[in-house]
Formats: sequence, structure tokens, C-alpha cells
Amino acid sequence: MAAPAACTRFSDNYELKEELGKGAFSVVRRCVQKSTGLEFAAKIINTKKLSARDFQKLEREARICRKLQHPNIVRLHDSIQEENFHYLVFDLVTGGELFEDIVAREFYSEADASHCIQQILESVNHCHQNGVVHRDLKPENLLLASKQKGAAVKLADFGLAIEVQGEQQAWFGFAGTPGYLSPEVLKKEPYGKPVDIWACGVILYILLVGYPPFWDEDQHRLYAQIKAGAYDYPSPEWDTVTPEAKNLINQMLTVNPSKRITASEALKHPWICQRERVASVVHRQETVDCLKKFNARRKLKGAILTTMLATRNFSSKYDAHGRSIITKKSDGSQVKESTDSSTTLEDDDVKEDSDVAGYQPLECDFYDMDARKQEIIKMTEQLIEAINTGDYEAYTKICDPHLTAFEPEALGNLVEGMDFHKFYFDNVLGKNCKAVNTTILNPHVHLLGEDAACIAYVRLTQYMDKQGQAHTQQSEETRVWHKRDNKWQNVHFHRSGVTGSSPFTFAHK
Repeated sequence: MAAPAACTRFSDNYELKEELGKGAFSVVRRCVQKSTGLEFAAKIINTKKLSARDFQKLEREARICRKLQHPNIVRLHDSIQEENFHYLVFDLVTGGELFEDIVAREFYSEADASHCIQQILESVNHCHQNGVVHRDLKPENLLLASKQKGAAVKLADFGLAIEVQGEQQAWFGFAGTPGYLSPEVLKKEPYGKPVDIWACGVILYILLVGYPPFWDEDQHRLYAQIKAGAYDYPSPEWDTVTPEAKNLINQMLTVNPSKRITASEALKHPWICQRERVASVVHRQETVDCLKKFNARRKLKGAILTTMLATRNFSSKYDAHGRSIITKKSDGSQVKESTDSSTTLEDDDVKEDSDVAGYQPLECDFYDMDARKQEIIKMTEQLIEAINTGDYEAYTKICDPHLTAFEPEALGNLVEGMDFHKFYFDNVLGKNCKAVNTTILNPHVHLLGEDAACIAYVRLTQYMDKQGQAHTQQSEETRVWHKRDNKWQNVHFHRSGVTGSSPFTFAHK
């Protein structure tokens, strides 16, 4: 592996190609090494925007990645520091996410799940042998080396990883992703390598049935489930899973970290090392179907909340109102508020004065933010007015042509494009009532940078039908807006089922 070359300009050695991804202060681009013609992925971090604490975290990530060399870990090949940018040159992994690949397969069995978790455990075992705890194991960080059948699973993103001495247990700060956090982290107790095994247990559970062991829209209830280790194996989907698979999950999801199975022990479990004899080879179509829905939900929530909350390494301790998103509970401890189970959080060890090291205030004018929030509310009102009047032309001007939506009429499916919605404009909206009035209640706007926003609200619709009868409907909606060419467009919405009696669904869209 190439040694860090702080004095060598990146452009002397690499040629940059197209963009592969983007973060708050970084961009990932494909690059080609000039001397060999080999392709890599370059993570380019704008160090001008980093605080001293964030820069320390960047150096920690590079230091950790340098010492991890394993076929199931995305490898760091080079680290180059220049005046305003830091370049991390990684393996170019082209196979996408493991979970997305599984749902595209024609055949998927318990034995396949065993092979997946074996590779994940191999990567975790290598980390632990080298004194590294990942702290953020989740589907988004499990990638495939290529699109070829049987491509290796690669563990990625060591932005939250820490270095530990041996079996050291200590309080390293609140970090991870809600649905995958271990009981000891949630209890703010000393922790270490076992937190990664707990996350592996959650991942294995999902690999077998397509949904997580712990789930609740309310994060306090979610955390209570995790701390109690309150999960089960519901019928009928778990009836076809072998006892050995459940036994391994139970040993991974053991609340007491000192009694939890280790990575090296898990690799010796019969369901892993004797899968040909122990694991079932029956196709699990129900798992694939559930996993498709699970993937769609986490993608949506990730898109909405990744920059809204304290995510990855670089984040704010203030919400869009300038209020702290670290809230003090009655017992004096502090918890970062979130309603999502797939968004990464990180607090360093909290201080008595409620300040959290490493989190800087957003550098923006809160008056300007309020103005932009009002703009989002106004755009939402205009969109609903177009729905109320059945004005499809006005609706299309406000919505992205590739608008995606989750709504009751789609029966749990994610629909994309305008055709699905046009049907309702042509046949229902504005045609079955005399008068309509819509009220937006409790609107909450989250600004996601300069050109994106999310609004959540309750929509109350009153109308008179053709027989002169008055009706009221209520639904809960979330809309994601994106600013393109200085114009806001609705790119995604999620609407709940309608409550209230009516002869037809008026609140559609």
C-alpha cells in the first residue's frame, strides 16, 4: 500500500473522472492512477470548511483505514494532504449495496444469508484483531466489489471508527445508527468491540426475513426495545428458519456485552462454518419482497434526514430554528433527537454545560432560514391548491417529472413519474365536489442545505359534495423539495391513509 504522500500533489499522480457521490464537505469521484491506469475512488474533502475537531476525525479515519487490509474491507490506497483539500484514494467498488443486490437475485436462501454474514464477520474480525471498532455497521455500509455474481462483500465508511486497546471498554461517546445501536451505548455505559457484533445480529435478522428486530416510529420506544433486548421470531416467516440461525442471532443479540459472542467465535458457529450441512437452501421469496420495502423505506428516510441530523463526521448541534438538537433528559443525560432508524448520529463525550465537542453552529442567518421556510410552506400551499382545483398543468410545473411517492392508493409501492397521479386529475380531482378548503396544520420545515428542504404537516380538507353534504378528511404528509434553476420542485412525498368519511378519496396527491 502506498505511503501517505502529503508533499505530492494529487493531480501529479491521478486523473479525476466523473462524480460518484457527494456529502456535506466532500465529493467522491472516480480517478485513474496515471502510472498504472488502475481505477480508484477519490474522496475529496474540503478542509477549509472543517473545524479543528472535524480535521482530527478525518485524520483518525485515514489512520484507521491505512492499517486495515482485508478482502472484505474497502481499502485505502493513498492519502494526500494539500492546502485546501484532503484526498483519500480507495478501492473503486462498483457492485452497489449488498441489500440492493439481494432483491435483484432470482434465488436467495438461508445459506446465501449465511455466506453474506460470514463475509461481514470476517471484516469485523479483522477490524477487532487490529484494535478497531467500526461503530456504524448497517446495510448502507455493506457494498459489493463488482456486479459479477459472487462478488465479495466489502465493509465501507470508517468515519465513526475508533481505536481501542485489546478488550478495552470505555465511554467513547454516543455514536452509531439508531436501529443498530447496542444496549450498552443507549445506556451510556462503557463499550467496545461487542457493539459491532450487536449490529451484526440486527443485520443477520434482516437478511433472514427482510425487516429489523427492533422497530418503532417513536425513537424512545425503539430505544426501550433495544435496551431490553425485546425481539421475537413471529410466525409464519420465522417457522422456516433453522434453529441454528436463530441460535446465532440470540448469541449476537445478547444484552450483556460480556456474554455476547465474539466475531471469531461467530465464524466458528455451525450455521456459518458448516452451512452446507446446517443452513436451509429453500428460496425465501417473502424475505426478498419484505427486503424490497425495507430498502425503499431506508432510502427515503436517508435522503430526507442525512443532512438534517447529525450525520457522518460533520454536523451541527442546532436545528433549523437555531435550537440545540441535544436535549437534556430528567436524569441529566443527553440524547440527540431523531425519528429515523437509518441515519448516523455521533456525539463526543458530553460536557456538563450541554456543549458537545466537534459540533459547530450552522454558519447562516436564521432570519434568512425563516424566510426560506415560509417559501416552502407557500409552495406546498400552491401545490395543494392545484390539487383542489384539479389543475394538472399547474401541478406539473411544481412537481419534478420523476416525482416519487408513497401513498395508500399505491398499495405500499413506491411510484415514480406523473402518470399515476394524472389518472386522478383526469377522473377524480375537482370533479366530485362543489367547494373545497384545505388547511395545513403544524407544518415543520427542515432545510437541507441551500437547495433542498423537507416539510411535514397535517392536511385537513373540507369540501361539499354534489349532494350538498359537508365532509372533512385528514392525512399526514411529508414532502421533499429541491431547488433547480432557482425554482422549487416537489421531488418526493409520503402520505398516510385518510381519516374521515367521504364517498371518494379527495386528499389524493
